[in-house]
Amino acid sequence: MSYLETTKNVYKEAALVPQEGLCCTTTPVWQLPELEIPSRMLQMNYGCGSTVHPRDLINNPSILYVGVGGGMELLQFSYFSRRKGAVIGVDPVDEMLEASTSNLKEAELSNSWFNADYIDLVRGDALRLPLEDESIDVAAQNCLFNIFTRADLELALKEMYRVLRPHGRLVLSDPICQQAMPENLKEDEKLRALCLSGAIPLQDYIKMITDVGFGTVEIRAKRPYRILDPAHYDTDKVLVIESVEVCAIKDPMPDDGPCVFTGKTAIYYGGEEYFDDKKGHVLMQNQPMSVCDKTAHALSLLSNQDIHLSDSTYFYDGGGCC
Repeated sequence: MSYLETTKNVYKEAALVPQEGLCCTTTPVWQLPELEIPSRMLQMNYGCGSTVHPRDLINNPSILYVGVGGGMELLQFSYFSRRKGAVIGVDPVDEMLEASTSNLKEAELSNSWFNADYIDLVRGDALRLPLEDESIDVAAQNCLFNIFTRADLELALKEMYRVLRPHGRLVLSDPICQQAMPENLKEDEKLRALCLSGAIPLQDYIKMITDVGFGTVEIRAKRPYRILDPAHYDTDKVLVIESVEVCAIKDPMPDDGPCVFTGKTAIYYGGEEYFDDKKGHVLMQNQPMSVCDKTAHALSLLSNQDIHLSDSTYFYDGGGCC
């Protein structure tokens, strides 16, 4: 049996009987005015973070969500795009599509603003999205891409890039692991399906995203997630897994490489009113400014300037130099 078939079986079972312990969302569930989430949806919240960020969702966007789960994030997305077919949910598991359909019908009863027609549920998978090129403004997935092997992850990212319009946003939440994952765990189909042994280092994750063409990447959150220890798993060392929330923007690729924001800040404290690096970045005296890692590195090489550069916080949520 392939790891994809194992994954389908795991989530078929999770669709038929909600499994609250299957995943652990590290971001609090959005509380929005007049939004009521049915209890079964909450029980089927099979993600490790959130992909719903209001600043991505202005101007009534067309939204794609891959791996529908119990429909919670579909409902949250439709809160911002209240029109027929504004949100498309894609999933390869019939039972999950059926469970999501039922949960969304229940959500109609407790949300006067919501109509299930706002959401189209489609059978399909991340490796062959059933959508036209450049037809989506915001695409999202939560705790799905880490299941894939490297080759399939590259294909899934290319598919997301294909369906996004220029300057569209890909919002992701996935587990990562900075340590090398043992081969025996990576090849364990059940552990991969459970979003554990497919975790890769953050730097590799970002590089795969930028290699398919995304010119801007924002690391919005990074939190502890799971531990794989020798007492419970076939490993001789403790492996620390974290969850990340990432937004990749389909901006043109800069000549000097992508802009990756990991939460670095620059503050100019010299004697002039401002500092201008002549590359499009102006730092006002004693005013904090978010900078991408590429710009932070360039500023760090200016030994004759009074500029403080913070470490990465991995909690970046707007602003920026580029």
